Amino acid sequence: MVDPIFQSDNYVLARKLLDAAVVRQEAVAANIANAETPGYRRVDVAPDFAVQLKARLESGELSASAGSLKPRIVEDTTARAIRPDGNSVEIEHELLAMNKNAVEHEYLTEIISQNIKQLKMAITGRTV
Repeated sequence: MVDPIFQSDNYVLARKLLDAAVVRQEAVAANIANAETPGYRRVDVAPDFAVQLKARLESGELSASAGSLKPRIVEDTTARAIRPDGNSVEIEHELLAMNKNAVEHEYLTEIISQNIKQLKMAITGRTV
């Protein structure tokens, strides 16, 4: 009986976006840690993740196939080397990405928390 609640498109979408935010934070952390590494290429979440997520949502099969859709870290092919040693990390860009990602993570966490609080309220009949 609880499973349908956790299979709703809104909940599954928020959960998948939260997974992507966690992976993106790992990518940003790796980029910042390697900002001075010669030849290091910037990484980010694979752009095809968002495309696949949107396609599954629009087709109505998001909750059915959510388990097979996982964000992954790949080299950012759009980032150009800004230093003579071939490193493509711009620290200012990474700090902005980190802050943006933190806001998205907080928002998505709140959405998921609200779903769980609603379920708890339905079971117990009280909000606390």
